[in-house]
Amino acid sequence: MFFSFFYSLPLEYESISLYFYSLFLHIKVCDSINIQELFLKIREDRLKLIRQIIKTSRVRSQEELLERLESYGYSITQATLSRDLKLLKVGKMAEGDSGYYYILPGDDETELANNFVQDFVRGFKGIDFSANIAVIRTLPGHANSVALALDTFELEHILGTVVGDDTVIVVLREGASPEAFLSELSLKIPSIKD
Repeated sequence: MFFSFFYSLPLEYESISLYFYSLFLHIKVCDSINIQELFLKIREDRLKLIRQIIKTSRVRSQEELLERLESYGYSITQATLSRDLKLLKVGKMAEGDSGYYYILPGDDETELANNFVQDFVRGFKGIDFSANIAVIRTLPGHANSVALALDTFELEHILGTVVGDDTVIVVLREGASPEAFLSELSLKIPSIKD
């Protein structure tokens, strides 16, 4: 049936919708087919596939995602993919020296927490204290990832962080000891006590 053939075509409805609309009118397949609903269904399926790809693998670029979509029969432009990613509220997560990869909002909290722990451990070199200030040394370029992890952990003893390229300054709350901070941090990152 023509409808199933049409549905299986790789297409980008924004750019060729008029062509298919005129084709439908020309051959008069069925007056009850709502072309707009069909295009929305195709877009919904594409968005589901994008979610699945991002959840199951680390996609690092739009080009990589476009290639994967093509392998499933979806041929779309980079502009359409950008709109889809914006609609899905896709973000990027730092992956140390490897750059970034896409993540979905509200991804499994445990997985996100694990990513922050990995970012912290990957960049962490050492820690020193002076009164209520902790100075965390990181590999060059890793301070942002380490500070973001600390901020995301929402540790009770942290008042705030200041970031350089290879250093994170952690200001501890009044009365918080280095030992109390390390104890709280070790609940998130057990290897910190080593």
